[in-house]
Amino acid sequence: MKKILSFPFILLVRFYQVAISPFTPATCRYSPTCSHYTIEALQKHGLISGGWLALKRIFSCHPWGGSGYDPVPEKKEE
Repeated sequence: MKKILSFPFILLVRFYQVAISPFTPATCRYSPTCSHYTIEALQKHGLISGGWLALKRIFSCHPWGGSGYDPVPEKKEE
């Protein structure tokens, strides 16, 4: 069920990766990039938790924010 709800948002990020990102300079401070991170977060954690992780990551992408390797955290067992 989580994957079905996340799918439209993953498509939006894929559209960004294919249609918009190639025409902008590569400025991502993190590895994996924010778009790859967003897709992985949505796939692992679903729309609500994965979306929250993605938003936190995107908002930390500024000159005084973090940088470097920042993987999507593993899902906690329920």
